[in-house]
Amino acid sequence: MERKGKKHVLISLAVVLITLVATSAFSVRLKDICTWENVRPNQLIGYGLVVGLNGSGDKKRTQFTINSLTNMLNRMGVHVNPTDVNVKNVAAVVVTAELPPFARVGTKLDVTVSSIGDATTLEGGTLLLTPLAGPDKKIYAVAQGPVSVGGFSVSGGTGSKERKNYPTVGRIPEGATVENEIPITYAHKDVLDIFLNSPDFTTATRAVDAINNMLHGKFARAIDAATIRLSIPDVYKNNVVPLLSNLESLNINPDTVAKVVIDERTGTVVIGENVQISKVAVSYGSFNIQISEQPIVSQPAPFGEGETAVVPSTQINTREGNKPLRIVEKGVKISDVVKGLNAIGARPRDLIIILQAIKAAGALQAQLELI
Repeated sequence: MERKGKKHVLISLAVVLITLVATSAFSVRLKDICTWENVRPNQLIGYGLVVGLNGSGDKKRTQFTINSLTNMLNRMGVHVNPTDVNVKNVAAVVVTAELPPFARVGTKLDVTVSSIGDATTLEGGTLLLTPLAGPDKKIYAVAQGPVSVGGFSVSGGTGSKERKNYPTVGRIPEGATVENEIPITYAHKDVLDIFLNSPDFTTATRAVDAINNMLHGKFARAIDAATIRLSIPDVYKNNVVPLLSNLESLNINPDTVAKVVIDERTGTVVIGENVQISKVAVSYGSFNIQISEQPIVSQPAPFGEGETAVVPSTQINTREGNKPLRIVEKGVKISDVVKGLNAIGARPRDLIIILQAIKAAGALQAQLELI
């Protein structure tokens, strides 16, 4: 009896360990499914000029490029008449960058340079000093440097053209320098909001339970499906960084909505884990039509009055697949759905039609999203 009891205990422990391993395999860190209050990137934009192009810049009819060039020269003490300017080595561009959170003065940023005129390529050009501002019109960074274009565009004298990628868009790695900071401080905060990237009531509840278990108290509560409000414990006040570090590595088992995503342009079908199908009958068959034409020479009878002519001969062959009617049982999960559809020879585009028909019949227990 004692050996049997030990055996049952060992089996129970093994089951618990397997369950824990399976559960942890599906858990993710809290930092991967949420964002912290005020911790987000900010978009920057600016208008500038790219110079040094080998005749591939904006043409004379692009008036804003000429005005920008003359204004810049006037500020530098070179006074010119806009009507006398006719250069093809300059292109007007829009410069964009992303200012990450906690970026300090002197931090380098990557920038993207995009032509807004009729320049054919920015290859070999250099961006002149360009201020980058935020939505509040305040300048946070300045950009300058040689533009790297991952492509080319060439044309021949007969009108033939060859292009790779988009040479009117380029990048300048670390081409911008931060000049002003966006202040983010948690020094005197008593409450901190955590926002889930994919709002879900179940995930929010699980996250709240995990946070409270870690802090050994009722410090977190779910405001809605996307917001978790955390009251900062007294031990972490004025020193929030260790708290956020512990929260980031906290393992959460997120819940997902049963969903089927379809991209009809590429024939891509992505089916979520919890997708189920009610009992339904599926009939699948293909109907092929083959049309071929073969010209036949028609000649008149000897000593006749007709003329030799070419007469088209058209043949039409039809073939319809003979596939059986298959019954999909109630409560079938994703593996059974894929196995059943493969059994009737469904290709990705056929699978799209079948899933749409099952959804229209009310048997697909999931969201069907077309992208």
